Formats: sequence, structure tokens, C-alpha cells
Amino acid sequence: MTADVSAKNKNQGALGGAWTFLRTKTGLGHYIALGTILGLLIGGLVGEPCAYTGKVMANTFINAVKALITPLIFSTLVVGIAGHGDDVGRVGRLFAKSLAYFWTVTTIALFIGLFAVNITQPGVGVKIVKASGTVDTGAVISVESMLNKLVPTSFFDVAAKNETLGLVTCAVVFSIGLLWIPRKKRATMVNFLDSLMDAMFQVTWIVMLLAPMGVMGALMSVVGKNGFGVLKSLGVLVGSLYGALVVLLVLVFVPVILFCRVGLLEFFSAIRKPATLAFMTASSESALPMAMEIMVEFGVPRDIVAFVMPTGYSFNLDGTTLYLAMASRFCAQISGIEQDFGTQIVMMLTLMLVSKGVAAVPRASLVVLASTAKSFGLPTDGILMILGVDPFMDMARTAINLTGNCIATVVMARWEGRFREEVVENEFMDVADEEKGLSKPEADELH
Repeated sequence: MTADVSAKNKNQGALGGAWTFLRTKTGLGHYIALGTILGLLIGGLVGEPCAYTGKVMANTFINAVKALITPLIFSTLVVGIAGHGDDVGRVGRLFAKSLAYFWTVTTIALFIGLFAVNITQPGVGVKIVKASGTVDTGAVISVESMLNKLVPTSFFDVAAKNETLGLVTCAVVFSIGLLWIPRKKRATMVNFLDSLMDAMFQVTWIVMLLAPMGVMGALMSVVGKNGFGVLKSLGVLVGSLYGALVVLLVLVFVPVILFCRVGLLEFFSAIRKPATLAFMTASSESALPMAMEIMVEFGVPRDIVAFVMPTGYSFNLDGTTLYLAMASRFCAQISGIEQDFGTQIVMMLTLMLVSKGVAAVPRASLVVLASTAKSFGLPTDGILMILGVDPFMDMARTAINLTGNCIATVVMARWEGRFREEVVENEFMDVADEEKGLSKPEADELH
């Protein structure tokens, strides 16, 4: 009997150790890197026969990630707004400031992408084969449809479809409604959603166990179907995108961080793990819980993090916005269609509006791209080519999206005068305790 109990405890200890290793972001990162290598090797050696299997593996992981979006985003937003203050005006002020910052940065990102693609001209001189298929654009995305998504007819409809704009609207309005009811009644709902938020953070880690399989499957599908030759033919586009994202990082992100009086090394060291996870999985949501906790530890108040991060997934996708500018012009270049500067500006403004409804999940931006191409009379052949290397570009732009939203939380905390307020408060308390001659245990008991 004792031996059985000992063996059981030993097995539980082994499983616990394995789970702890996976829960450490480094451990999971090792498996994701292994999945990347295996996906490239299997796709390159086996070829097209493994493409279907790889697609199924990738879709399994992505579907699991999408299932997390509604409960995670809704609960974090409501808890962030209704659970940390009674001032509706404060919420409105924070939203207005966030929106102003989001539009400024994404506009800059859009024109950096436009400038880069017009300089490198990756689509000029590329010979394309006329595609026999078409890209499914779904419903045509327009300003009208975006506004309809912003004000949905049903919460359950946007929840089922994972429409981020409508979900954010529902969460904000619901939170304001909670702020207008008695505190005792509000506490019941806030406590429930707070528990839901904590539970979803744990569920996210469980889903992330599928990340290595998802990454391996996506690369198996792309490389198996197209071979390594497609990477060579589209290398200029991919390289231009990475270069433009570096320019965005250096010319926009770095000055903003310095303006907030935060050390560059300190900030990038803090977000290194969630940014790496976002890069490897090409999904911002997969790194959301980790990023939110890290920004709280970094000194941003939890209510600001809980409000700005989810809202940023609808309005502050800097990397995706830059990518859309480059990809739309690439489609025009590869088709031999000349566009004057005025037409390019109008197309950029259109992308600026409709991209606000892009869900931060892999390859959702292709729907916006296909819709915009249709609106401006661009053939879909270029989009079909981009599909072959989109996972490689998606990884970079997703990491930039996450980085931009982490920076946004610091900006809003500074703007509100609340950055590292708890740290400063604790430091003042420690100084006061020392002046009173209190020991640490005595001070802790007093406070």
C-alpha cells in the first residue's frame, strides 16, 4: 500500500515537473522551436502529400485559440472598467486618449508601409501565373459594415463570430451599466467575471500545449504545397516587410518609449517572452495573458492594462496596418496596374478604416486585403501568391502588434499620471516607516 502511494506520488511529481516546465515560457518556447524545424523539414522532404495533414494540425490549434477570444476579452475588459473604479468619466477619458494614440501610430505605420513598398517595388517584374481559384472575401468589408459591427444587434452573435469590434462595444457599454448600479449588486457580477478571467488565463495555458503542433502543421502545409521556391520568388516582399517593421520600431516605438522615460533595455527585456511567443505562434491572443501580467509587473496599473490591451487588438494593430499597405500595393504592382498618388492615399484611408475590425488572429487580415483589392479593381492573383508566405510575414507583424500594445499601456499610464504609482507609494511608505524608527515586521503589521 505504501509502495503504491509512493509510486503514485512519484508519478504525480514527474507530471507536475513536466507541467511546470511547459508553464515556464522558456520550456514551451523550446517545443515551439522544435515544431518550426520539424515543419520545415517535413514540408520540404515530403512535399504536397503532407500539406493537408499540416493544414488540419494548424487549424486545430487556431480554432482552439479563437475559442478563447470572447470569454477572455469580455471578462478582462469588464473587470478592467467596472472592477477598478466608479468614475465613468475616467473610463471615457481613457478611451478617448487611447483612441487618439492608436490612430496616430497606425497612420504612421500605414505610410511607412506605403513608402517602403514604393521604394523596393517587390511586385514589379514578377511574372505571375493566372490563378484559377479565387479568394473568398466573405461579405464585402466597407465603412458601413464596420459601423454595423461596431454596434451589433446581439451580443451572442458577435460572441459566436468572434467579432472584436462588437465585443469591445458590448463590454464597454455593459461595464458602464455596471458602474451605474449599487456597489453591492455590481460586486457580484464583477467577482464572477474576475473568476472567469483567472480561469481563462489557465485555459489559455492548456490550449498553448497545442502551439508546437500548430506551428509545425502550418509550416508543413505552406512548404509542402509550394516548396522552398516560393520563398525565393517572394523574398523581396518578405524582406521589405521585415525592413519596414524595423523602421517602425526604430523611428516610432523607440522614441515613444524614451518619451515615457522608460529604459529601452528594461522595456524590451520585459516583453521579450510574450513577443517571442507571439512571433512563433503568429497569434497575439496566445501571448495575451503573459503580456498583461508582465505589464502589470512592469508598473502599469491592472485596470489600464485590462482596458488598453484588448481595445488595442481592435484599434492598434501597427504591424498588420503596415503589412496591409505593402500587400495592397504589391497586388497592384504584380498585376501591372498603375496607381497615382491620390489613388494610393484613398486606398490607405480605406485600409485605415476597415483594418480596425481585423481580429488579432492569424491571417484574418487577408479578408480585409481581399475586400480592399476588390473595391479598387485589383485582381486576386497577388493575394493568392501572398498566401504562400503569409505565415512568415504574419509572425513578424503579430510580434509588432503585441509590442505596440504593450507600449500603449505604458503611454496611457504615463498620460494618466499613474505609471508605477504603487511602487512609488510603497517607496514613500518605506521612507516614512524608517523616519518613525519602525522595523520591517512592525511596519508590515501597522499597514
